Amino acid sequence: MKTGFSILALAVSTLMTSPASAASCYDLWYQRNQIYAENGYCFKTQLGRDTFGNAGCFTSNPKLSKFEARDVKEIKQEEKKRGCKVN
Repeated sequence: MKTGFSILALAVSTLMTSPASAASCYDLWYQRNQIYAENGYCFKTQLGRDTFGNAGCFTSNPKLSKFEARDVKEIKQEEKKRGCKVN
């Protein structure tokens, strides 16, 4: 269930700087998982739960818009390129 906040977050996500300009692997991890959190993802890792919580989560397979899916894909590519291993 998307809220007005999620729509605003989507707009911000669309305007975010490119993944290549992220300062750290943690920043990339955070950007990617923020998209998942905004779409009801229930985090399994301790870091995910500590950072985003699971209150209100409802899925392990969130439905992303095409823009969110594109952002996640780009972030994952940058994480792979950098060899990121946040959790």
